[in-house]
Amino acid sequence: MNLKHLIFRKSINHISKLSPKPASTISAAISTSLHPISGVQSSAYIKNPKPISPFIRCIHLTRETKLSYASVEANVVSSDSEDEDDGTTKEFLSRFVWIMRGKLSEVYTDCDKETINGMLLVIVEKVVEEMEKGGIQRMVGLKVAMPSQDFSEDLWKTVWEASNMVLEDMEKARKKERMKQFLQAEEVKEMCRFAGEVGIRGDLLRELRFKWAKEKMEENDFYESLQRFRSGKQEKGRNVLKEQAVAAEDTPAVASLPKRKGKIKYKIYGLDLSDPKWAAVADKIHEKEEMLWPLEPKPISGKCKLVMDKILSLKKEDDPSQLLAEWIQLLQPTRVDWITLLDKLEQQNPGIHLKVMELVLGEESFQTNVRDYTKLIDAYAKEDRVEDVERILRKMVENGIMPDSLTITVLVHMYSKVGNVARANDAFESLRNYGFQPDTKVYNSVMMAYINAGEPRQGEQLLREMETRDIKPSEEIYMALLRSYSRRGDAVGAGRIANSMQFAGFQHNLEYFALLVEAYGQAGDYDQARSNFDNMIKLGHKPDDKCTANMIAAYEKKNLLDKALNLLMELEKDGFEPGIETYTVLVDWLGRLQLVDETEKLLDKIAQLGEVPPLKVHVSLCDMYSRAKSEKKALQAVGVLEARKDELGPCEFERIITALCAGGFVQDAQRILQLMEAKGFAASEQVKFSLSASQVFSQKRPKT
Repeated sequence: MNLKHLIFRKSINHISKLSPKPASTISAAISTSLHPISGVQSSAYIKNPKPISPFIRCIHLTRETKLSYASVEANVVSSDSEDEDDGTTKEFLSRFVWIMRGKLSEVYTDCDKETINGMLLVIVEKVVEEMEKGGIQRMVGLKVAMPSQDFSEDLWKTVWEASNMVLEDMEKARKKERMKQFLQAEEVKEMCRFAGEVGIRGDLLRELRFKWAKEKMEENDFYESLQRFRSGKQEKGRNVLKEQAVAAEDTPAVASLPKRKGKIKYKIYGLDLSDPKWAAVADKIHEKEEMLWPLEPKPISGKCKLVMDKILSLKKEDDPSQLLAEWIQLLQPTRVDWITLLDKLEQQNPGIHLKVMELVLGEESFQTNVRDYTKLIDAYAKEDRVEDVERILRKMVENGIMPDSLTITVLVHMYSKVGNVARANDAFESLRNYGFQPDTKVYNSVMMAYINAGEPRQGEQLLREMETRDIKPSEEIYMALLRSYSRRGDAVGAGRIANSMQFAGFQHNLEYFALLVEAYGQAGDYDQARSNFDNMIKLGHKPDDKCTANMIAAYEKKNLLDKALNLLMELEKDGFEPGIETYTVLVDWLGRLQLVDETEKLLDKIAQLGEVPPLKVHVSLCDMYSRAKSEKKALQAVGVLEARKDELGPCEFERIITALCAGGFVQDAQRILQLMEAKGFAASEQVKFSLSASQVFSQKRPKT
């Protein structure tokens, strides 16, 4: 008797004697499916045994003829003649038996190994039977377990889950083996060597190696699938050609072409283009194409060419209107012809280009639009021709063409450039009324207009507006505002701008600290000025001559000469040499103190520098010598100032007049007052009172 069937019958007898556990679905399923196989049926089964499955080659037994673990797992001794599919099936059964053994052992804890082996043999026989039918692939491919007539629903569900687990494990193992191959690929090795050369080591290198191998494997899979797809297409194409060839042989030749009845219908992507409505659509498309791709200009020859040459050779002061009228009559130009003429004028005769363009804008054949006017306005604005811009703007409105946001932007830049703050602000507000959000360039133009007009607070308001709109102002704008506040001596405004620059992340340079020193110095806050001066040195910036002069001027406001001299001594230890700016401040300071000898020594040092003394030095000398009643030197200083009267401002004029009055030089003071009024400066009441008092109580000039 066949050994397999003996073991099978013995296993059935053992299973039929067991009392199934109601709490276990697997035990109930097995007992339900195996109880009917008993008595006569088991004898019939033995008499008519099933043939051994080709997937189970042999079952290994122990010496006591017990079913061993290897026999139940259906370990297959593969031969050299077996193919790859047979090996895959063996692996599947081996893994399946191992998983099911664990599940049965968990349920039947009281059963011995021989009984468990019998149960496994029954389950494996059914699985092998399904595999022979080709049903196991269909079974494991379903999302829900497929019921069976031999097994209960719960048992079959367990078999289905185990089969899916086996397939997943086999797929993971297959990918792992493939990954090992690609880990040893030359490209992956080369990248790893390069990574090692640049300093990548340890876990990071290992992670990168697996990543590169995975990418290489995915790339290989893609090309393999592409090749399979291409091969399938080629095979399908060959089959279709063969079928067509066979059909052509069977079909008789046609002697004449088929006749078509009715109108021909043209269909493209399901649209019936034979409908008359598509003719109108085609015309509209043609018109749009003419706008996008204009026609070629008309050929010019004969008399028309002669007239055009005359237009191109016109001088700037000539009137081109007559020649243009003749050219229009001869050519009957379109917009393309006009544009060609204007382009040639711009290249060959730019002096007459704008004049001709202005005349062309009034021609009906040119089809003037808002962009043409804007182009002419922009050309005039770049040359600061404000009157011409306003004239073209009025002409534009008269012809029914309203300026758009681009035109107004040009106006903003022009008015800001020429310093017309009021008109620039009006144009800026017009942009907002149009709903246009100004960009950085527009903001910069208007802010610079305010700064140049001496209104930094208005410019700062626009700066805050930019920050509110998350538009980052440039460093140049911040520095321009800081310069304006510093020159005006507005330490509070300068401090606000400095804080904004710090929050904006701009680096503090030498000019930044110098402007703060100047601002606080003019405001009389020498402590803050010195603090910024020291911070500048700590950050590695060496103070220049102008910055040092501003610091000395801050001490001059409070007449702290000792601190100023100590500062100069400290700087000279670090290699600082005073320049013309520092000496100018010292001359003014010592001159106010009437230290004539010390002032003249400083003048000698200025002369050693080889530079021309600035105007402030001559004003200080005139003030000092006049108050010292040194007539000769005072008149020399006055003569120098009269020669440079165009450089004098109202403050300098008043200081000179006051000093001359204090020294008793009334006639000279009156002469300087006349120069001041001739320049359009009005003298203050204090100066007029001093001059009147000097005339009443005039004394003779001291003899020198």
